[in-house]
Amino acid sequence: MSTDIPDSHPRKVSLEMRERLVHGWEQKVVATAGLFAHGRGEAFDYILGEQTHAAADSAIEAAAAALLLADKPVISVNGNVAALTAKECVDAGRAASAQLEINLFYRCLEREKAIEQVLLAAGAKTVYGVGEDADSRVPGLESERGKVDSRGIFHADVVFLALEDGDRTEQLVRMGKKVIAVDLNPFSRTAQFADITIIDNIVRVFPLLIEKIEKLKTKDKTAVWKIVDLYNNKKTVGEVIKAVRLKLADMEKKGIFMEVPKE
Repeated sequence: MSTDIPDSHPRKVSLEMRERLVHGWEQKVVATAGLFAHGRGEAFDYILGEQTHAAADSAIEAAAAALLLADKPVISVNGNVAALTAKECVDAGRAASAQLEINLFYRCLEREKAIEQVLLAAGAKTVYGVGEDADSRVPGLESERGKVDSRGIFHADVVFLALEDGDRTEQLVRMGKKVIAVDLNPFSRTAQFADITIIDNIVRVFPLLIEKIEKLKTKDKTAVWKIVDLYNNKKTVGEVIKAVRLKLADMEKKGIFMEVPKE
């Protein structure tokens, strides 16, 4: 990673994330399409002020509670997650006693093994979904994302989908699994179909998730269940959409948008 980005640079964190992704791409961890996907998410992060909103914070708490209450929790990992938050992902899995499973849209053994090595280097003991271990399939999902590990996602009751696409989210919900999704786009199918949608940047989500898991471990199980029962995902997503609308309205009011010249 380059060390030329000064601490005073207003885009330092963003630029560092981009460099980690480029490095991941060079190491065959990140798919080329993953670079585009990150840019799309970053655009929403700009609008949301690159901060964790109250709605996202409540969703992270509900996610922490759901993971702790699960019998077979699994954290699904793709290339971008491995490139940006490998250690945090491993730490979250350890805190929640959740398995880690590689699941990719652009699946090939070389990428799977590259991601596996990144996770193992970050401290993971076991990584599911590599090669022939992806021996089962999500019903109704024809893409390579449909291939899952029978020891992991296929039999999981709670699945944490970091940086996800909507079709697998929908099908996993139809399988009866509780799905936790991280997606910066509140308008996506992922955000609409998931049981718990965390609309925030993954680099901010994992540290907060780990913190909340550790805090909830000290709580009575009834109190933890109450967090899950009271959580309303439609309300959460709606609050973020409102935040987007208010931010754009405020920018327009301040004259940030240029008037389009008439022809």
